Amino acid sequence: MKPLLLPVYGVWCWVVFTTLSLTATLGMAIVPTLHQRRRVIHWTARSILRMVACPVVVEGIEELPDGPCVVVANHASYVDGIVMQAALPPRFAFMVKREMASVPLAAFLLRRVGTEFVDRRDPKGGANDARRVQRTASTGQSIAAFPEGTFTEKPGVGRFLGGAFAAAAKAGLPIVPAAINGTREMLPADRWLPRPARIHVRLLTVIPAPASADRAAVHGLRNAAHAAVVAHVNEPLLET
Repeated sequence: MKPLLLPVYGVWCWVVFTTLSLTATLGMAIVPTLHQRRRVIHWTARSILRMVACPVVVEGIEELPDGPCVVVANHASYVDGIVMQAALPPRFAFMVKREMASVPLAAFLLRRVGTEFVDRRDPKGGANDARRVQRTASTGQSIAAFPEGTFTEKPGVGRFLGGAFAAAAKAGLPIVPAAINGTREMLPADRWLPRPARIHVRLLTVIPAPASADRAAVHGLRNAAHAAVVAHVNEPLLET
């Protein structure tokens, strides 16, 4: 795309996002069931990305188990949530940082699709998250999380926090690592106007739930998932 057209494209992206998000909000207010609301969000996310000419290519969807699981992905951009809503089937609940609960429109949408808000700074968060995941899994739902907790201007994959992995271990759920590429090019932390990008999500080989939920098992689960994601993301490993 010619440089002079990039600002026009960026504004168009925000027009599309705002219009479809407001439409989805109205839908969330009247659609009666959780599964139907998730289908609306899934359709909305896919529509946004199509309308801004950034459709998501998803590879490895067959890696998802038939039963509940926990998908963990790298976090590089504001659009990662939209991308994963578009990529994953509607049976997934998302774990997001608690700060999002204070953003009025986003908080309403997230609550209506069964999102779990987690406190990254809470040392007891892992145990609390595990209990919520166990309740969610008992209803046949799966979980998606960004275990880095946030993203930075500097490209790279950061350290994974342990909450999602403690939750998976205690609930006896397998982990599916996911590598997202292209979202930082579309909308990094230091820019507000999106740019065209090729977005690719690759779901990787399932990591079975550990036999126990002790600290060593959780660390092993986290390290295995982190290594798998780092190997398939086109960014370096960040020093921690």
